[in-house]
Amino acid sequence: MKFVLALHTDNGTSYGVTVPDLPGCFSHGDSLDEAIESAKEAIDFHLEGMAEMGLEIPRPLLIQQHRMNADFADAVWFVVDVDVRRFEGKSEKINITLPKRLLVQIDTCAKARGKTRSGFLADAARGALG
Repeated sequence: MKFVLALHTDNGTSYGVTVPDLPGCFSHGDSLDEAIESAKEAIDFHLEGMAEMGLEIPRPLLIQQHRMNADFADAVWFVVDVDVRRFEGKSEKINITLPKRLLVQIDTCAKARGKTRSGFLADAARGALG
């Protein structure tokens, strides 16, 4: 999942970071690279807390939507990709019915990508859900 970061600096060297899609998720760094890495850790920690409380991960908004917020008027914008799969909860075994030819295509594609059928279908579902 991609999260937008709003970075602010007063001196051009150290940065404060806000993750607008995760209220209360903040970070900082003494350089731009450090601020971005620190933000990824803060997002991970924040999502872990949300998962423990049984909260859903919010869908991130586009940078254009956040830019309209006056609190972020002077922000430098970055987007980071965060693997949120570990916060989705425990896996469950299900029984589904698919046409045989489709199942063969799924298995062939999954194998070519080094994935299991379940992993392939989960990734396809995540992609369809946004």
